[in-house]
Formats: sequence, C-alpha cells, structure tokens
Amino acid sequence: VRISDTGCGISDEHKKQIFDPFFTTKGVGKGTGQGLSIAYSSITQKHDGTISVESEVGVGTTFIIHLPVGEAETLKEAV
Repeated sequence: VRISDTGCGISDEHKKQIFDPFFTTKGVGKGTGQGLSIAYSSITQKHDGTISVESEVGVGTTFIIHLPVGEAETLKEAV
C-alpha cells in the first residue's frame, strides 16, 4: 500500500524521528505526535509488516506499507 501527498515534505533530519512517540513539528496544542508511532507499532508488531517513508521537501511524501499475506485459516485465527 502506498499513501502519497503533495504537501511540504519531510526533511532528512525529521525522517529519522517521525515514528518516535510524541515527536511532532507542530506547535503546542496542535498535535500529540502519536499517530505515526501508533501506525508503526500496529503495522510492525501486530501484523509483522513494514512501513517506510520517501519524502522530498517541497514536493511531498509517500508512506509504503507492506503487510504479509497468510493462509485464510491463519488470518481467521488472528481476528
């Protein structure tokens, strides 16, 4: 799954931190910095997947999510 936007992009400095709990570039009261951390944990720990980011400042950002495909019975048991 690829999710892209044409926003302001993410600097190389910030890319290293975006999945850290409570990391935000927004001002006080504008965000908690938990969204990407929760997504990362859910994708990697609960679903054995991966999430990565490609971004260019001034151009936009793409998040790439890979989730494993299992047997139907295995997936049913997980739910």
